[in-house]
Amino acid sequence: MVRARSGRVTSRLAAALAAAVLASAGILAAGTAPAAAAPPAAHTPTAHTSAVPGHAVTGYWQNFDNGATVQKLKDVNDAYDIIAVAFADATGRPGAVTFNLDPAVGYASVDDFKADIKAKQAAGKSVVISVGGEKGAVSVNDGASAQNFADSVNGLMDEYGFDGVDIDLENGLSATYMTQALRAVHTAHSGVVVTMAPQTIDMQSPQTEYFKTALGIKDFLTAVNMQYYNSGSMNGCDGNVYAQGTVDFLTSLACIQLTGGLDPSQVGLGVPASPRAAGGGYVDPSVVNAALDCLTRGTSCGAFTPSTTYPGLRGAMTWSTNWDAAGGDAFANQVGAHVHSLP
Repeated sequence: MVRARSGRVTSRLAAALAAAVLASAGILAAGTAPAAAAPPAAHTPTAHTSAVPGHAVTGYWQNFDNGATVQKLKDVNDAYDIIAVAFADATGRPGAVTFNLDPAVGYASVDDFKADIKAKQAAGKSVVISVGGEKGAVSVNDGASAQNFADSVNGLMDEYGFDGVDIDLENGLSATYMTQALRAVHTAHSGVVVTMAPQTIDMQSPQTEYFKTALGIKDFLTAVNMQYYNSGSMNGCDGNVYAQGTVDFLTSLACIQLTGGLDPSQVGLGVPASPRAAGGGYVDPSVVNAALDCLTRGTSCGAFTPSTTYPGLRGAMTWSTNWDAAGGDAFANQVGAHVHSLP
């Protein structure tokens, strides 16, 4: 995702690398992925509860001004069920994060920001702190940094009232230590909302670090809203190559997660809110809705049709609520309404 005042994100690895990853994992067609990795046997987590509805819309709120509509949290369209505050900032301690409210968004005080969080929560929304972005420099690669990450995220949840955390690290992560960190957050906040926004290459196989992290916290993971953009062509779960910006790209790549061990309720479709919001991969809201219908109902599919339907699919995500507002809230109004109409 585009972070702060940077330019647009460049295209990621090409389909050739994706094919190699897919082949090494043995995913050749829908339904052939290995079973999900079980959580550690010794762990007995508290039941996960949150305000997130079964079908949910996620939007990233920009804590900066990059030319999109500047918003306060209270301005975010009501269609968004999960609002990811972008982004947390790295500190001098490895793995630790903090949050600095940007004066550019117009808040008179941090207390006003916290009040907006409470107001959104009172309206049934979840507000999480997002870690990463295109230039995010947070690294959790050993036990000490995992503990620092967990302690700092727990601290931000307590200080600001965040409902949880979003993992949007685009420069790699360690499944071992990120899983450890997120489990420590869950231990402290049993109802934590945990979302993830990996790049397409990061979810091409259950053997990748991002996918292993998702499976490692499957017992309390809320949703993986993969970024179906800034990607180039990638392999679908049938082994064929699909171009970004198409309904087949959305459905065939979602299929990898759905057959690779994630529950349908943990899979969302992440797309740009407008052509200006990303370097490539924008699709009209009607295409997102078609992909949702294909996956949940088996209708409106393109060349790729999944072998089964997934009526419990979580929903959709967009970067960002600000870019959506700049475009007249087309994503919120069209995709949001469609997600909430799913049975």
